[in-house]
Amino acid sequence: MENLQACIFNIQKFSLNDGPGIRTVVFFKGCPLACLWCSNPESQSSLRQVIWEEEKCVRCMRCVRACKRSAVKYVEDKISFDEETCVGCFQCVKACPQGALSVQGDLLTLEKVLKEIMKDVDFYEESGGGVTLSGGEVLGQAEFAIALLKELQARQIHTACETTGYADEGTFTSLIEHIDLILFDLKHYDNEKHVAVTKVSNEPILRNLKLALAKGKEVMICIPVIPGINDTLKDAQGFCDLLKKIGGNNVNLLPFHQFGQKKYSLLGKEYQCKNLKQLHEEDLVAYREVFLQNGVECSF
Repeated sequence: MENLQACIFNIQKFSLNDGPGIRTVVFFKGCPLACLWCSNPESQSSLRQVIWEEEKCVRCMRCVRACKRSAVKYVEDKISFDEETCVGCFQCVKACPQGALSVQGDLLTLEKVLKEIMKDVDFYEESGGGVTLSGGEVLGQAEFAIALLKELQARQIHTACETTGYADEGTFTSLIEHIDLILFDLKHYDNEKHVAVTKVSNEPILRNLKLALAKGKEVMICIPVIPGINDTLKDAQGFCDLLKKIGGNNVNLLPFHQFGQKKYSLLGKEYQCKNLKQLHEEDLVAYREVFLQNGVECSF
């Protein structure tokens, strides 16, 4: 236990939206997908990153001078970071007198994560809750995740994971063996369109989804509905046709939102979905009806 570490970017307490009851959600850093609408861009890189809060910055340049590798630059009145050059010494963060720089992601031991989780064990027991592993993508740090899940199971704590399912079959099988509930993200039914908006094929994802269903695991298929990408009634039918083939019958629709937009500016990244309209449940009534008409359980 003492030698295992994972890069974690958040441990969220008292969550009510990531499985049954009151839950603690452990967010693993790093994701093999690059979804255009990602609301957690800080989760995409598996490395610790520096974020810059522009409103706090007084342009004193101490961060620029503190970096011995010239990974921190001041260009067009903005501080930027070259992640390929950065070696993670974070001297720039230490040099900032205004607290405008901070580090996203911590290397945590299994013991420390477990200790934090167990602080709320009474809430899990009283509410029928537990722990959800999320990301990023938890499968990217599977060894740590499996060790953590085994510790939770030994303590009879309900386990869940939010996953893209993008991993080799062996890794996926090893992880879900210790999971009570799988919240399985499904971005698009069409492989070509999936590649266009996530940069990866959906073939290993569908293979692992089918595998989880065949093993009798409790699976909630989570579909983020994104304007212009998969939001038409034809798209809804496309998902239904796919689910009929692989046996999925429990869907949760996730209307597109803009909650993560500010994070892109903190990371110095461009947000490609800033002009998309947010969706609400009432916008997807007809979309949901397509699933229901196809005999698929569908909720928000």
